[in-house]
Amino acid sequence: MKYIVLFLGFLGCSVSFGQQKLWTIQDCVQHALENNITVKQSKNTLLINEQDVAAAKGQFLPAVSGSMGHSLTVGNAEIFPGQFVDRTANSTSFGIGVNQTIFDGFRLTNLYKQSKLSLETNQLELNRIRDDISLNVTNAYLNVLFNKERLETANAQYDFSSKLLNQVKELVEAGVQPKANIYDTEATVSSDAQAVTLAENNFNLALLTLSQLLQVPYNGFDVEIIDIDTPSVALLYNDVQPVLNYALENRNEIKIAEKNVENSKLGSEISKSGFYPTVSGGYSFGSNAFYSNLIKDEADFFEQLNNQKSHGFRVNVNIPIFSRFQNKTAVAKAKIQEENSLLNLEQAKLDLESNIQRAFTDAQAAFKAYEAAKKSLASQELAFENSKNRFDVGIITSFDLDQSRVNLINAQSSLINAKYDFVFKTKVLDFYMGKPLTN
Repeated sequence: MKYIVLFLGFLGCSVSFGQQKLWTIQDCVQHALENNITVKQSKNTLLINEQDVAAAKGQFLPAVSGSMGHSLTVGNAEIFPGQFVDRTANSTSFGIGVNQTIFDGFRLTNLYKQSKLSLETNQLELNRIRDDISLNVTNAYLNVLFNKERLETANAQYDFSSKLLNQVKELVEAGVQPKANIYDTEATVSSDAQAVTLAENNFNLALLTLSQLLQVPYNGFDVEIIDIDTPSVALLYNDVQPVLNYALENRNEIKIAEKNVENSKLGSEISKSGFYPTVSGGYSFGSNAFYSNLIKDEADFFEQLNNQKSHGFRVNVNIPIFSRFQNKTAVAKAKIQEENSLLNLEQAKLDLESNIQRAFTDAQAAFKAYEAAKKSLASQELAFENSKNRFDVGIITSFDLDQSRVNLINAQSSLINAKYDFVFKTKVLDFYMGKPLTN
């Protein structure tokens, strides 16, 4: 009994280890967002920006520095004109200084605002990257489902032609059909087998593409096959304007362009600070002590430090008079950059509107193509069923039946293409509307 229990336990472990994880579309998107290298790099950029904000804020604080030094002098020294003695001298000094910028034409203030703005901009850029990754993963996942459905269709056609071959052989043996029909049907079976191989290859390539996008090993990678809802007119967007309005107000690429405009305006203000005077203040405190072998009655070390304490205060005013056109050209270049940022914002809006208009038109056309493909498939199914009945009673040959079957296969392929094309085009519009792509 003990050995049986151990064997069953080992068998259960083997089965559990042999089970293969099926990735859902939610798993794929989540994994990509957490592990994509570009996302990780963007997160590191945000960490750098946070340090830049802290550094810019620190510029408002006074700079404090301390100093300490000691010098030793050994050798001859001229005490009186023409009189040299061997002297050993020690000198020690201590000091602390504080420097503070009082006014710099609001340069530090604008640099601090600019650092915060860079942080916000890169956060939006990270959101944009995450959105693009979600759309790419969704598209790759749908491509796997598309090729899986094509493979199932190819297998079904291969099964049908294999059964048809057996039927033709029986009819030939019964003398109902000529032997040449066997060769025609065998050619059809070979063609269908080749189609299955091609479909399997396309399915494996789709899985490989998705696994590479997720940066996971391809070996053992597989996805959960889900049923794609039959396209309906309810999925269509009847009016493109709401999509445009939402996208122009909420899309990250527009917000990034707007932040860049703000950044360029701050750059103009920073460049103008060169025309303002700068005012800074400082305070210093220090003391020193001196020892020599020639002096016998010197005070002790700490007494000297106490007796020779000193305080220093200073205010510096730097007034720019002529900067060799550096300030003037800096302002002119900043204004040009500001104009370019406004143009980039306008271009971003035009590109977004163009993409949405194209996606909307494509979705409308894809739905019409799907409806037409659905009607065509219904007609081809009836035509094929009629041809099959006529073949069964010997009215038409296997070649004629195969021609009808080819038309049916083409209609099935067209319907699959149209369905997934419509689904992806509507996903693109959902993407611009900010809707979850994994639903």
